[in-house]
Amino acid sequence: MDVYRLTALFLSLFLLTSGPAAADVLLIDSMQSNPAVQTPRSGVSMNAVRQGYGNPLTEHPAVSTAAGPQQPPITRWDYSGFSVFFEHDRVVHSVVHRASGK
Repeated sequence: MDVYRLTALFLSLFLLTSGPAAADVLLIDSMQSNPAVQTPRSGVSMNAVRQGYGNPLTEHPAVSTAAGPQQPPITRWDYSGFSVFFEHDRVVHSVVHRASGK
């Protein structure tokens, strides 16, 4: 009888954990639907971004939880359609804004 209980337990655990997988829609879909949005690449300087894309609509002040190399200051510049994140004065990431109405 114990073998049947263990088998039933393992089978039910397997069925509970192997349900249908679900995923979130990522901004990759937005990039694929709007490939015309060009964003700065990683490693580009703030000056080069300003020269190539103009002044940002919003320039957020640097944020850091502590001074030192472990917690570098992160700055965000918002442009129409995308945001650029800097570590010190270099681009670390650019993010295309989600299209409104979705």
